[in-house]
Amino acid sequence: MSKGYFPDDWYSKLKTDFQKDSFKKLRHFVSEERKNFSIFPNQNDMFRAFIETPFEKIKVVILGQDPYHGRGQAQGLAFSVQENFPIPPSLQNIFKELNADLQIEIPDNGNLLTWANRGVFLLNTVLTVRENQANSHRNQGWEIFTNSVIQIISKERDGIVFVLWGKSAEKKSIFIDQTKHLILKAPHPSPLSSYRGFFGSSPFSKANKYLCEKGKVPINWDLN
Repeated sequence: MSKGYFPDDWYSKLKTDFQKDSFKKLRHFVSEERKNFSIFPNQNDMFRAFIETPFEKIKVVILGQDPYHGRGQAQGLAFSVQENFPIPPSLQNIFKELNADLQIEIPDNGNLLTWANRGVFLLNTVLTVRENQANSHRNQGWEIFTNSVIQIISKERDGIVFVLWGKSAEKKSIFIDQTKHLILKAPHPSPLSSYRGFFGSSPFSKANKYLCEKGKVPINWDLN
């Protein structure tokens, strides 16, 4: 892994992971995929979550699954899309809950870069996907890498809010020290599951309440 992909703070934490055989195989797999298929996000945005949210500035981790697989949608931040794209259904539901929870006006686009810059680490479990083929890069090594990322945050930081939406995200709770962090679990915001308990879960206010209790500045969730 070239150090140029990562800011110094993240690289120092993850350099041993980059040397693992599993990551070397993953790099080869993604490289070959890019030769033969359209892979999202583009190469420069693959690790954008790490670039936009420095390690020491993380306050909240929101864990997604894999990137959007429509052309041009994915930008390397979980749940986020470029401003000129329609807001995906899951993100629409996230915004509805944000409005119900904090009475914040629903944004007119789905770009979550502002959250990332304010300390919300928008991490997908899998960081690449083949065009129009959801989960096509699952079980190729990304999960090993992102599990390690979660463990490092849990071990080296204190008082972080981990937002785990859906069964896949909830499985990651085993990598988080619950004695020093807050874990917020709820069904995935997808229209298929959002009415099973995602709506009304109040993750934004709960996260801010916890951050205040820890003496931290709460997140400004307003994207407007």
